[in-house]
This record gives sequence, structure tokens and C-alpha cells, in this order.
Amino acid sequence: MTGGGTGGHVIPAVAVASELRRLGHDAMFIGTRRGLEATIVPRAGFDIEWIEIGGLQRVGVWQTLKTIAQLPLSIWKSWRILKSRRAAAVFSMGGYVAAPVMLAASLSGTPVVVMEPNAMPGLVSRKLAGTVHRALIGFEESKKYFPQGRTEITGLPVRQEFFDIQPREPGEVFSVLVTGGSRGSRALNRAARESWPLFRNSGRRVRFVLQCGADEHHALAKEFNEYGLEGEVIPFIHDMAAAYSAADLVVSRSGAGAVNELTAAGRPAVLVPFPAAADDHQRHNAEALERACAARVVLENAWTGKCLFETVIGLMDHPEDLSALSRAARGLRRPGAALRAAEVLVEAGRKRQKDGESHSN
Repeated sequence: MTGGGTGGHVIPAVAVASELRRLGHDAMFIGTRRGLEATIVPRAGFDIEWIEIGGLQRVGVWQTLKTIAQLPLSIWKSWRILKSRRAAAVFSMGGYVAAPVMLAASLSGTPVVVMEPNAMPGLVSRKLAGTVHRALIGFEESKKYFPQGRTEITGLPVRQEFFDIQPREPGEVFSVLVTGGSRGSRALNRAARESWPLFRNSGRRVRFVLQCGADEHHALAKEFNEYGLEGEVIPFIHDMAAAYSAADLVVSRSGAGAVNELTAAGRPAVLVPFPAAADDHQRHNAEALERACAARVVLENAWTGKCLFETVIGLMDHPEDLSALSRAARGLRRPGAALRAAEVLVEAGRKRQKDGESHSN
């Protein structure tokens, strides 16, 4: 198992590893000591071995040269790990950590199963697409980046609590959840702040929950309380499934984790893609949902307090539009992604074993 350095890469891989274990198989990880895998993987009870590798996207010349210099040794070390562990297959979530492992797997004849949840696959997945045994994708748009016949739409592993969320009809108070992720988003925070006087002056009953991140929490919470609006401003939401369940509308960024949780929950959403995301993948994700009529998309340069206010009021006045967004989002939900990925890995490993026995005979 390999991928990433971020929670968005590591957590889904751990979910797949857990399914492998449940099916009676072993799973181990290859990663770096500075990535989140260094804490998440051991805490989940899986072995991990280390390589040294850095990124290539949006880094300076020095880091680029350093990464290129690290690549041969990291490929060799990954190859040794795969051989010593007698790896039947490799699972990759993409990202810079995955590149040497995927190359080592190709050299050793070990089948690679890639999970690519973004509409625009990451650099590593695109460059090494021809080496993959199977690509488990989240969007139909991703198929064109991989060899024909090697893709399967599975989505991203999402906790069952999101699939358990029931459809919701707006009540007397319209509930809006604004979340820019665990660290918050300055752009979403700014628009929320600009909208508060507009909502107060409108006399419409709207309940705001703003996940703003730790940095701006004190100032935003103080200002929100001064307006006397219903709701709360909090630095971090520990139970996001419960927050989705209580929301009539979600305003969010559009990373792979967010869009998969939104579709699993079937929640109407306004997506504001992070413009600096690698390969502009958040915009591609958001537009894929918009084409499916499962979300509305507003680019960050157009996202203001007035835009937020008018969008919310428009949906409050047209609940049929909310229902249509919710139904379309539910139509995109894909339960069982972790189990399916584990099954594909087992199938790939057994095929390799069978092919090896045929060659030896």
C-alpha cells in the first residue's frame, strides 16, 4: 500500500488495507517519515517501511533536483521491499510517494492497482497509467487517462455514517454548513463574514455553521455573535457526518474526499474549488458534479458574501431545486469502494501467482 503523504491519500489506503485484513490477507505500507502515513498507518496497526522521496509539482528548482537524485535509490529500496515481502500486488493512491513504488512494481512484475478519485488524475497516475493492472476511478471523465478496459468506477472509500444520512426537507430555519476543510478556507470565511449583515437585514431565518479553521476562529466567532444570527462558528468539526445530516445546504471546497462524502450523504452543495490545487483537480471534480446536476459551482474569484446570500435565498425560495440536487447527488454515491478495491487486489495477486505457475511449468 502506498500513496501521498496527505490524509486524503493515506486514509483511503488504510480503509482498503483493513478490508484486505478482514478477508484474511496481509497488508503493509511504503511511505516517508514526514508524511501523515508515519502516524496514521502505525496507529491503524499496519507495518510500514520507509523511503526518501519528495515532490515535483509546485516546488523550487532545488527540491526538483533533490527529488530526481532520490528517485533511483527509492526505486531500488522499494524493489527490495516488494521482493522481501513477496508482494502479490501493489495498491497506490497516487502522489509523490507512490512513484518509486509503482516503478519498482513494474520492474518486478508486480501488478499495480491505482485508486484515482479525482476527475483529473494526479501527475503520478497519469505518467504511469500504462503500467497499471486496474485503475479504480471516481468519475467517468477519468477513463480517458488510462488504457482502455483497465478502469472501473468505484468512488473513494467513505465511512458508512455518510451513506446512512437520510434525505432532508427544509424546516422553518434553513441550515447552511460552510466548510473549507479541517484548516478552513480564507475565501469561504471571507464570503461568510460578508453575508452575515445581508442575512440579518433580510429577516430570513438561516442557521449558519461555519468550520473556519483555528487561525481565524476567535475573530470570526466574535463577529458572528455580534450579528445575533443562529448557529455557530467553530474551528474544526469532529463529526462531519452529523454536520451534513443537519444541513439543508453545504458550501464546500471540492477535493476528492469532500465530493465523495457529499454524494454519499446526498446533500445539495455549492462547490467553490480551491484554485491552487494540483492540476486544478478541484475544479474538474466540481464541474463533473455540476454536469450531473448534483451541485452548483462558483469559482473563487466570483465567490462573495452577496453571491452566498443570493444563492441561499434562491434555494430557500425554490426547494424543488434543492431536492433535484439531492437526488442527483445520491445517484452518484458508490458504497463499498474499499471492499471492491481489496477484491481487485486479491484477484490481481492470484492472477500473477497463476501466471507464474504456468510459466514454471
